[in-house]
Parts: sequence; structure tokens; C-alpha cells
Amino acid sequence: MAKLNVNPTRMELTKLKARLKTAVRGHKLLKDKQDELMRKFIEMVRKNQKLRVSVEKQLEAGFKDFLLARAMMSDQTLEEALMYPTEKISLEITKRNIMSVNVPEMKFIRDSEGGSIHPYGFNDTSADLDDAIETLHDIMPQLLKLAEVEKACMLMADEIERTRRRVNALEYMTIPDLQETIRFIRMKLDENERASITRLMKVKAMMEAKEAAGQ
Repeated sequence: MAKLNVNPTRMELTKLKARLKTAVRGHKLLKDKQDELMRKFIEMVRKNQKLRVSVEKQLEAGFKDFLLARAMMSDQTLEEALMYPTEKISLEITKRNIMSVNVPEMKFIRDSEGGSIHPYGFNDTSADLDDAIETLHDIMPQLLKLAEVEKACMLMADEIERTRRRVNALEYMTIPDLQETIRFIRMKLDENERASITRLMKVKAMMEAKEAAGQ
């Protein structure tokens, strides 16, 4: 807590009172924002955790099918089967605002060149490869959603930290400094007022003495 370097005048006192009022109001708004950000962040983290468990479980099943298919097929056959995909995928990214945080919203735009997601014939391939491709095809939107939620969590965590620093700066520096300076100016103004009253009383006493001597 430190006193600001200002002149102890009534005009400065009025200005500092206005600054203090604004700082207190700003502190309350930022504290409310921080609390709401924390609430939404916790919701997002829980959603992220649940989604990650689901995605990892499905990925594990897909990779298991792929390993089984690889064990039953030659590397050349597997490579040829996956060489020409039947689907083109692009990504569309927009943004939405959560408590002044612009978080991404992503979705796939799929352009399928054929009626099947399997880019091969079924004569020389394993049924496990079919299952692996179907699993990975179905899980892609969830993987994208997981990336979206994790990015949102990172952005919200950064905003929470910035808001926390601003709240602390107001609470432990700006507001106490203003309060200390206001107390100092009031004390100085009171001292000046007492000194003025004392001078006036002395002048009055001298004038009364002079009048009494003249009589």
C-alpha cells in the first residue's frame, strides 16, 4: 500500500474518490467474470474428460482391428488397399464468444466420391480392416470435437489467469493505494482547516486586544 504522488487539494480528493468508485466497481465486475469463467471452465474440463475417455476407447478398438488386419494381410496388399481414399475432408472453423473468450467451433466437410467409405474391393482384404476403417470414420467427428473442447479449455485458462491478475492488481494495489491517498489528503485538509481556524482566532484576539487598548 503506497500513497500516490498528488497534491492534497479538494479537487484531487474529488478525482480520487471517483477513481476509487470506478476501481471498486471494476473489481466487482472482474471478480464476477472470474467466477463465471471458472464455472464454465470446470464444465468444459469435465466435458473434455468424458469425451477423451470415449474417444480413446473407440480408438483402441479401431487400432486393435487394424493390427489384426495387418497380421492377416501383406504390407503391399494393405498399402494398395488404402492408397486411394474415396472421401475428401476439409475443415470449417468458426468462433463463438464465451465470456469474452473466442473459442473455436470446428466441423468436417466431407466430399465422398463413392457410396462406400472403403477404398478397396473385399476379395483380398480382411474384415478386420473393414471394422477399423468404419471405426475411424465414425470417430473422426468426436476427435474434432475433442480438439475443439481442449482448445477452448486452453483459451479459457489463459483468460482466467489474465482476469485473476487484474483482480489482484485492483484488490491489493490500486484500491488500497487510492484509499491511502484519500486518507492522506483528508488528513492534510483537516490540518489546513485547523491551522486556518487557529490563525483566524489569533487575528480576532489581536483585533479585540487592539480595540480594548484604544478605549
